[in-house]
Amino acid sequence: MKSHIRCVLAVLCLFGSFGSWADDALETGFRNPPPSARPWVYWFPLDGNLSREGITLDLEAMQRVGIGGVLYMETDQGAPTGPAAFAGPLWREMFKHINAEAARLGLQVNVNNDAGWCGSGGPWITPELSMQVLVWTHTNVVGPQRIETQLAQPRTVGDFYRDIAVFAFPTPPKPYTIPNLAGKSTATIQEIPSRSEFPNLGSDAIVPRDRIVALGEPHCKAGRVSWDVPPGAWTLLRLGHTTTGKDNHPAPLSGRGLECDKLSKEAAEAAFAGLMSKIIADSPGLIGQDKTVVSTHIDSWEVGSQNWTPKFREEFERLRGYDPFPLLPVLAGHVVDSLEVSERFLWDVRMTVSDLLVENYAGHFQELARRNGIRLSIEAYGEPADNLTYAGRADEPMAEFWAWAKFGAASTCTEMSSAAHVYGKRILGAEAFTATDAERWQWHPGLLKDLGDWAFCEGINRFVFHRYAMQPWTDARPGMSMGPWGLHYERTQTWWEQSKAWHEYLARCQFLLQQGLFVADLCFLAPEMAPQSFKSPVKSGYDRPGYNFDGCPPEVVLERMKVKDGRLVLPDGMSYRMLVLPQTETMTPGLLRKIKELVADGATVAGAPPRKSPSLSGFPACDDEVRALALELWGQGDAPRDLEPRSYGQGRIFWGGEFSPKPPAHPESESLLAPAKWIWFKEGNPASSAPPGRRFFRRAFDVEAGGLVSARLVMTADNAFECEVNGHAAGSGDNWARTYELDLKPWLEPGRNLLSVSVLNATTSASPAGLIGGLRLEYENNRVVDVLSDGQWLASDKEPQTPETDTSWSAALELGSLGMGPWGDVQAGTGTVDPIPDIEILCRLLERLGVPPDFQAQTTRGDQSLRFIHRRIGDTEVYFVANKNPYPEDALCSFRVSGRRPEFWWPDTGRVAAAPAYDESGGLTRVPIRFDAYESAFVVFREGADFEPDRVTAVTRNGVPILTTASSAPDRTRSSLSAPAGVPPVALTRTSGGAIAALVSEPGAYRFERARGSAWRAEVGSLPEPVAILGPWEVRFAANWGAPDRVVFDRLISWSDHPEPGVKCFSGTAVYSTTFAVPPELIASDHRLWLDLGRVAVIAEVTLNGKPLGILWKAPFTVEATGAVQPGDNVLEVKVVNLWINRQIGDEFLPEDSERNPNGTLKAWPQWIDEGRRSPTGRYTFTSWRLWKKNEPLAESGLLGPVRLRALKSVTEPRRI
Repeated sequence: MKSHIRCVLAVLCLFGSFGSWADDALETGFRNPPPSARPWVYWFPLDGNLSREGITLDLEAMQRVGIGGVLYMETDQGAPTGPAAFAGPLWREMFKHINAEAARLGLQVNVNNDAGWCGSGGPWITPELSMQVLVWTHTNVVGPQRIETQLAQPRTVGDFYRDIAVFAFPTPPKPYTIPNLAGKSTATIQEIPSRSEFPNLGSDAIVPRDRIVALGEPHCKAGRVSWDVPPGAWTLLRLGHTTTGKDNHPAPLSGRGLECDKLSKEAAEAAFAGLMSKIIADSPGLIGQDKTVVSTHIDSWEVGSQNWTPKFREEFERLRGYDPFPLLPVLAGHVVDSLEVSERFLWDVRMTVSDLLVENYAGHFQELARRNGIRLSIEAYGEPADNLTYAGRADEPMAEFWAWAKFGAASTCTEMSSAAHVYGKRILGAEAFTATDAERWQWHPGLLKDLGDWAFCEGINRFVFHRYAMQPWTDARPGMSMGPWGLHYERTQTWWEQSKAWHEYLARCQFLLQQGLFVADLCFLAPEMAPQSFKSPVKSGYDRPGYNFDGCPPEVVLERMKVKDGRLVLPDGMSYRMLVLPQTETMTPGLLRKIKELVADGATVAGAPPRKSPSLSGFPACDDEVRALALELWGQGDAPRDLEPRSYGQGRIFWGGEFSPKPPAHPESESLLAPAKWIWFKEGNPASSAPPGRRFFRRAFDVEAGGLVSARLVMTADNAFECEVNGHAAGSGDNWARTYELDLKPWLEPGRNLLSVSVLNATTSASPAGLIGGLRLEYENNRVVDVLSDGQWLASDKEPQTPETDTSWSAALELGSLGMGPWGDVQAGTGTVDPIPDIEILCRLLERLGVPPDFQAQTTRGDQSLRFIHRRIGDTEVYFVANKNPYPEDALCSFRVSGRRPEFWWPDTGRVAAAPAYDESGGLTRVPIRFDAYESAFVVFREGADFEPDRVTAVTRNGVPILTTASSAPDRTRSSLSAPAGVPPVALTRTSGGAIAALVSEPGAYRFERARGSAWRAEVGSLPEPVAILGPWEVRFAANWGAPDRVVFDRLISWSDHPEPGVKCFSGTAVYSTTFAVPPELIASDHRLWLDLGRVAVIAEVTLNGKPLGILWKAPFTVEATGAVQPGDNVLEVKVVNLWINRQIGDEFLPEDSERNPNGTLKAWPQWIDEGRRSPTGRYTFTSWRLWKKNEPLAESGLLGPVRLRALKSVTEPRRI
């Protein structure tokens, strides 16, 4: 089925026309998703601890519950070394077994290209092929004289060093060192916004290019100089390169080695040959995209930066069009010719590093993978390159999102989804639900769902759970853990067997979200700079507005974007209504020429004109061309006061208002931070040890009315900060070793203003924490006001509430001045103003142009309760809509679709049903939908599915509206009905004969209005009282886990509250059973019956009278029981599983059975584990990394109720009036 469905959909998507055949294939794939739609897991063996038995049990367990594949990645994280040395003979035999077993079970394998979780390295990488960085020494001499001297060798790492050149030049009388050189030269990873204006330095601060002498042979060899020094003071610069010394980590010692040179194809080939070529050779017949080993992977970039490679000079000249050699002294901080020339050269260097990394590392790795018939996946962010372009070289880009702390790394999902869309990548994976050791076995599918639905709405369509630690044993539980990292997602989890229902939900979602094309209105162009991450245009919160968007790198605009029928289109089918330019001062002539062509061909563009080119290529003529192109496109004169269109060719460009040209960036000057103080919340000694977590700071200040020229905030924090001004997100930073410069002027108002900062001490144990910042307000009258971090700031350890009522704030603690330990001298920032405009500006513009949102929802609470994503699959419009709240939402949803009948496709069950209630006006289809807590649904509009004239447009009960499709109605959703959890107050369906039926939960006079103006009524009398299922309950606990075999509960309580210690500390599965009586009047032909379990901790599997009703893995724990209930006595069985917490806490009261380090890690494997025996001290659990201690609170567990059986009335239109 897998290949059949894939082929059908691929062919039909290719031709862009779906008939009933395609619709049938789509529905079939949704109801019964193929294996390719299943979620995957990160599969982490720990330091050689592999066994054939464990491999087979792991893979069988994955296949059994609906996992589709593994991303194999071996690490060294707190486990004693095992027998299979990485990439050694035994290890390779084990990996052949992995591939054979995966093939037997129909699972796919993606192999990380090395050990550890970063980059590409290993013992096979020599220093010559490793990451390289520039190093240098200076020697000052005075002429005239002849010198015979050995220049000092620059810093050397790993006993490896190679010379590049020795330069001699006159020493400037007042030398100027380029600030932030490490970031500007990509010796470190730092985003450097381009600028159009630079200070004019005097001739006594610069080095003229024509005075630079390269001392080659015979004057210099291996740093030995023999040279006649001309008159005056001279500087000798010995410039070379060494390895960065970065290795692949955290890797087992047997697999650990240097990281490969990311700018060299030869180094990439050595990295691929070191591991992947061996795996491919070992498993012939199992390698290929439709076989078992389908891909190789590059994971997180956690290896720092590099700025040299042996072929850098010739590669630079190829890419930038000029020889960099005479300007190389700039890379040591010298100003050559002028600061502008030097800064432009550094921009070219950064772009060259980015281009080489993309081309010679990621691009060549992709080529090597494809030569062998496999794909390449990359977590493409954090590197010294443009992330979007880097991701474009992956066959499957990957993001990540963290469950603990929630929304950690959320920006990578936004960024990678954009890359997938603009480069035509169908699969977008994510390292899903990553966590720190604070997770401690506390999470389960019911808690994960809302975050997973957010990720779906962000564009992710394949979850790769982080993580599954390979279990080498057959019966140790919970067994191996991957140190402090990740969700515990192994076959040894208490709820593993019950996770199948959750995985089926995910597979249905992923199947649909992997089809067709993402639908978006806006394409935000990223600036020309590297390194850079794409900054989301959503400036507050994590949810997108009703107008969706993608980010786009310049490469895509230059090479892939065209105009068709007024829309910006890409070769893979993506299209956009508008291109939004970044708020930057510079643009290369080539990119600006392409934008002019797009507008001339009919595109709509929003943005301000650039001033200059950022590059030294073609300088200074490049600036003349930029100014001429800008004049032609934007015209003469000042920007309009408001955002207005200017026609050009067949298109138009909107500018003015918020898209007016900004003043040139503030030149680098003395840091604002000199008089500021490091501050923190008052808790111990934060400079040496502060608890992990978030702390909150705020400072109120006044802004004078009129005349404000600039408002520049310079700030940094240990570890990371997010800044808001008057409730608007202003920027963030995540590296305490450098400052971040933010422009606050757009959000300031005359009078009182509030600066709010959230700071994360992102560690798992106490560590230094601090915040330092300075805000400078400059006015037209030359007045300057500084607002500095000091004891006048307020601090809190609680999430901010309404300022007027929040009493948790207190004066911040001053820690000391700039330069204090442990932070020392913080590197000055470079102006990190977010270049991507706020999407709210564009939303207002589209509304003004008469374009309604693609999706919007009206709810009784009035907040943005629902998330969405829209995909177009051939001619079928598919919306995924999810309730982000832990309570039900009744919403009137509007979709930008007209003339088509909506259908509900429910991914938790696979049920497909027509929507009986809906209406249309103004090009929008409005559908009332009731979502339970965290519930989600697909709303599908098929081509040719015309509106039914008898559709319902409103429902009243006793004259009170309870459902309506009229967006202006004040009582547009649920009124006073008290429906049970999981059941709407009125649910409409169509019978097999096409008639409309309603399921109602309360008596009354119901009126159902049709679109054609007629209506029908139903009188519903009293409904039977719900049956309370009180027990007593016989509870059978799984054997050999400390609880009695059977316990009778007279009433439902948490196991943790039971007096029996074995029950109190039980972890695992127990079966509740009871018999209850059902009165005959409850069972009627027009009744439907619902069983409500109340509260469950954490998953329940229900059987009634021997008929399985399903697995309930999330709230509300409600299931339809019609057809299973019988008059008289009924037998109910509820299998409940809890978490590992209680048994692990209970075991801490028992004697020790292994040698442990103070942090709970093992010193060595205990003998009884190696021999497959039970713990000699009576402990029930064993794990390689203990996270619970005795006397910690036990977790609520079991069936908690109240349990009820309730009847609802089904009515069908009896008559028409």
